[in-house]
Amino acid sequence: MLVLGLTGKTGAGKSMVCSLLKEKGCYIIDADKVAREILEVGSPVIEKLKETFGEDVVKYNGEVDRKILAKKAFSSREETEKLNAITHPVIREKIADEIETAKIEEYTVCIVDAAALLESSVRLDCGKIAVVFAPNDVRLKRIIERDNLSVSDAKRRMDAQMPDEFYLERADIIIINDNVTDFDSEFEKLMKFIEINK
Repeated sequence: MLVLGLTGKTGAGKSMVCSLLKEKGCYIIDADKVAREILEVGSPVIEKLKETFGEDVVKYNGEVDRKILAKKAFSSREETEKLNAITHPVIREKIADEIETAKIEEYTVCIVDAAALLESSVRLDCGKIAVVFAPNDVRLKRIIERDNLSVSDAKRRMDAQMPDEFYLERADIIIINDNVTDFDSEFEKLMKFIEINK
């Protein structure tokens, strides 16, 4: 079974690519969904987040205040790294369990959709890495519209991620999603890559 890590910077279009891959019959592991699951009330991860980012990241009912956590954790690369150090080991364990499920269910392709894939040990579970790429101006517009953020908040979130080169140098395949390049041919290129490598 091919385990393909799918990553890219915020606003690049990973979710769209994932939706299309799901339609093609791939098993999809959404790292964001796994991350939400590890933040459920009562999780030991929550205590570590409070210690690192402050009491206000947790609401009175024990739920994580995702908006406050995001604002703090994505304010700089250093803060993002603190969040990743707390969450990534737990996320990797859950993702490894999901990969095992995909094998048991006899899928030939398992996609690990993870924005911070390359910064985490989850990448070690992936046989190949695909990067969805879009330039900063395109991503900025998408993030503002998608997340209803101010320009400054969107830029801060973008700046908290590694530079483009970090992603592009580690990619086995790059999917351009810049609103100019023919996306259908880019997706077809990805499907051929998957077929060759599964």
